[in-house]
Amino acid sequence: MWYEILPGMAIMGVCLTVPGMATIFMHRWCHGGKEKRVARYPYEWTLMERDRRLSGVNKYYVSKGLENID
Repeated sequence: MWYEILPGMAIMGVCLTVPGMATIFMHRWCHGGKEKRVARYPYEWTLMERDRRLSGVNKYYVSKGLENID
């Protein structure tokens, strides 16, 4: 019957969802809890470069106030 395909579809759905979710959590863990920034437009890239220069640590995702916390 038609419902026999549901377990297979559920397994495929989980297998396709896990890598995407794992990537999101790995980025949060690696970048101090902040989302990965994406520069889709040249202006956004300019802002990211400005943040990198201002932070003084050559990383755009480290804020000025958190660099002394360890």
